[in-house]
Amino acid sequence: MKNVTRYQLWIVASLLLVVGAMIGAGTMHAGRAPEAAIAAAAPPVREAATMPTTFSPVVKSVMPAVVNISSKKIARTTSRMQQGQDPFEMFRGFGFQMPPAPRQPQGGGEAQGSGVIVSADGYVLTNNHVIDDADTVTVTLSDRREMKAKVVGADAKSDIALLKLDAANLPFVKLGSSANIEVGDIALAMGNPFGLGQTVTMGIVSAVGRGGMGIEEYEDFIQTDAAINPGNSGGALVDMKGELIGINTAILSGSGGNQGVGFAVPIDMARQIMNQLKEHGAVTRAYLGLYFQELTPDFAVEHGIKASRGALVKEVVKDGPAEKAGLRVDDVIVSLNGKTVDGRTLRLTTSSQTPGTKIDLGILRDGKEQAISVNLGTMPLETQRADGRRR
Repeated sequence: MKNVTRYQLWIVASLLLVVGAMIGAGTMHAGRAPEAAIAAAAPPVREAATMPTTFSPVVKSVMPAVVNISSKKIARTTSRMQQGQDPFEMFRGFGFQMPPAPRQPQGGGEAQGSGVIVSADGYVLTNNHVIDDADTVTVTLSDRREMKAKVVGADAKSDIALLKLDAANLPFVKLGSSANIEVGDIALAMGNPFGLGQTVTMGIVSAVGRGGMGIEEYEDFIQTDAAINPGNSGGALVDMKGELIGINTAILSGSGGNQGVGFAVPIDMARQIMNQLKEHGAVTRAYLGLYFQELTPDFAVEHGIKASRGALVKEVVKDGPAEKAGLRVDDVIVSLNGKTVDGRTLRLTTSSQTPGTKIDLGILRDGKEQAISVNLGTMPLETQRADGRRR
């Protein structure tokens, strides 16, 4: 009887040890489960979020290709200049300003801006408003050499201009891509603020795809908080690889100086403009032949439109591509080539196409979905509305 009791006790103790081990393992596993869930839910990062101790290598590689631009104009007899008005006053009403150096004196004068050499044989990207109507354009290199520049072409609608220097083996900046820029990326702005000469500031990308602000006709801005001041127009916005991702263009300011909101034309747009200017001396855009307004959620609900974004057709140009394809007033364009669009995206995408390109539009008409194909035309230099007003 005593032997049986000891045997039973041994069995019970063994079982307790096994059960205890299982419970302990389960507890440890349960303790790790939340950590595993958090790790699985954490978004992936492209790089470790560490700040370099210096940006000097990037600056040294890019700054030699950032130039100062002086444009001289002979006296013009426009009413605005005769009245001594600031040529950038129109932007101050909205808080937006193009930041070249202080305005030219009445009767003509000299304006200062910036530019970026983008090829060893002397092509320079800058803003149209830096060289607009200039009689002579002088470029000062980082080694203080001065060269007269030829204006290859300019596009006021995107505010991009292309200059050419008669030189070879010049330092230049490699063109990057703006397609993969993300909010939070570090960016460096380089240019000629206040005529001081080469200056660099650092910030982050605050937003991408900014548009609808009335600064330019075609807006797809990169917004950055890198300090941009008068004279920075046409300068470089570069990433941490030293690649050009934008051309600094405008600031949002109530004082005329930097307040942490600057805008740059993305390099993918600037590259497309540059290539056309280099090849043709002008920009040819495709033409849809209609006017529209952005579809807002409130407007959609109020009018029973089953879409939250799109372009509401307000006017169809007579004999234009849209009319020939059968588009009508009050149609809502919701997609282009299978991709959802709003009004700004529709405008940017169609204008970047080659005239003659066929596009497929998805529309809503009387609440029903339809597909319409349009052969894009060539945008005229000046278009006229049906009511006689010109745009």
